[in-house]
Amino acid sequence: MTAQNDSARFVPPAEPSLAMGVIGNCAFSALIDIRGRIVWCCLPRFDGDPVFNALLQPGTGRIDGATPPADPHANTDTQPSAFSIEIEDFAQSRQWYEPNTAVLHTQLFDKSGQGIEITDFAPRFFSRSRFFRPMTLVRRVRPLSGAPRIRVSLDVRFDWGRRAPLITQGSNHLRYVGDALTLRLNTDAPLSHLLARQPFVLTREHNFLLGADESLAEGIADTARLFEQETVSYWKKWSQRLHIPLEWQEAVIRAAITLKLSLFEDTGAIVAAMTTSIPEAPGSQRNWDYRFCWLRDAFFVVRALNSLSEVGTMEDYLRWLSNVVVQANGGHIQPLYGIGLERELPESVMDHLGGYRGMGPVRVGNQAQEHFQHDVYGNVVLGAAQAFHDHRLLHRAGMAEFKRLEAVGEQAARTYDKPDAGMWELRTRARVHTSSALMCWAACDRLAKIALVLQLPERATYWQDHAQRMQERILREAWSEERQAFAESFGGRDLDASVLLMIEVGFIDPKDPRFIATVDALETHLCDGPYMRRYEAPDDFGKPETAFNICTFWRIDALARIGRKAQAREIFETMLAARNHVGLLSEDTHPASGEMWGNFPQTYSMVGIINAAVRLSAPWDSQI
Repeated sequence: MTAQNDSARFVPPAEPSLAMGVIGNCAFSALIDIRGRIVWCCLPRFDGDPVFNALLQPGTGRIDGATPPADPHANTDTQPSAFSIEIEDFAQSRQWYEPNTAVLHTQLFDKSGQGIEITDFAPRFFSRSRFFRPMTLVRRVRPLSGAPRIRVSLDVRFDWGRRAPLITQGSNHLRYVGDALTLRLNTDAPLSHLLARQPFVLTREHNFLLGADESLAEGIADTARLFEQETVSYWKKWSQRLHIPLEWQEAVIRAAITLKLSLFEDTGAIVAAMTTSIPEAPGSQRNWDYRFCWLRDAFFVVRALNSLSEVGTMEDYLRWLSNVVVQANGGHIQPLYGIGLERELPESVMDHLGGYRGMGPVRVGNQAQEHFQHDVYGNVVLGAAQAFHDHRLLHRAGMAEFKRLEAVGEQAARTYDKPDAGMWELRTRARVHTSSALMCWAACDRLAKIALVLQLPERATYWQDHAQRMQERILREAWSEERQAFAESFGGRDLDASVLLMIEVGFIDPKDPRFIATVDALETHLCDGPYMRRYEAPDDFGKPETAFNICTFWRIDALARIGRKAQAREIFETMLAARNHVGLLSEDTHPASGEMWGNFPQTYSMVGIINAAVRLSAPWDSQI
């Protein structure tokens, strides 16, 4: 059989889609498609260079105007890079997580019923008095039935796909050498077959450990086996400690694990998503880089995990947040920063990459770091507030932290009625956004409560006065008599789902007739069946086409609180059905097709699953 005939018996890769699982260890992550192909992995951390980029480069794209390079490793043809383990004569696959863990299993079967199983994970467990979370991908493949033939293809690229590595070979390893990063693959599979992409019969288990250019302390198989056992044990024990609702337990646990995976533990930052430039809607060019820490998104992540009694993530995040506050020194706070506290995140376009399903542009960096988004001050105080009240914490907040937060509160009081870009980060329009004023109110309200805990009655009165003055003005100026609803800006008439946060932060009684009227108006003008869009006014790109998942979850919460629990449960079941095959959600859902769009997995959306389940579930004492 010729090599050409061999290749013909391996089907083309699956088309890019968000039917993927995620693995990670709170240092980096990787996305794995339904056939066990790693199509996205940024190293050495979430915002790094994608060494596997097939998610955004499904075909071959030539760099326009490129001249032949002097460097033989520079690449004028940007090839899709991925780590594939394929089965000959592929027929079907199935994929699932080891229950209550971040360990992913993929089974592939050929047309004769022969099969293999791939186990993927990133090691994470407690060792030597710290969490061991190396920059290592572990892949273990074993035969299930028959004598299946497989092909292993490891295509590493650097510099956003523009440079191929120099490959060197050792006795049981391959090194992929780049200018800024060198990766080592330790494996007990035949190196000759890997280098030649030669198909071979899988007769026993093989292990692949791709990571830093370091030797293993123990044998390859022993290391892979130990790492899997310890990682499974870590995640099962972590999940066991969650205080979960009675109903929808598996959905909540999967959402919680996914949120935990979004933590960059080294600094405490929480990324909004693990990808860049998945379009919010087909061909919309609403393609953004979400691999950074938005203070807004991180607060909601912390709040959701806190509701499950997982406070460790909050303690990590507060390390990062306290540095942001100190760095600001009482002045402007950006809506987002890099996960290493980087202030500058210059936005550029990778023209040589085709984009998800050919839908560019591929953006790196995010211009929103330049924005003024005044809700950030509320997100800072809300994110830190529990640390003053919760006696379980290893490091409770005190006077020093309160004084720093007071400087944030002063910014909130100064800016709450000033125009800004708003939480939806509009690039060409500034208004006094209701949601921004609302979160500034929340900053002052929570500072008053913290002052009482710290037995500072004068400071409590000071912040209560600020909060009361702001609340009265928001209620007066955000209300639209014409629309019979709270509008998206002071004196405005356009509707915006973010006003639903009024009950999330305790600004208004959910049974207030004005809030109920607002819910009704939003359902009429922003909803496509169960799904909810962010706003009705056109933005920089026209009118939004897809529903924004977190808005749908805000609607669910609002409906439950105003007494329409049956309707809320019905919509929640629809959102659970919109998840992919392993229980993950992206940022957006297309109301007509039900297809997922936007960056993935989206922390906001996974937060919504937890919040809705906690809000709607029957109590434990109804069953036990």
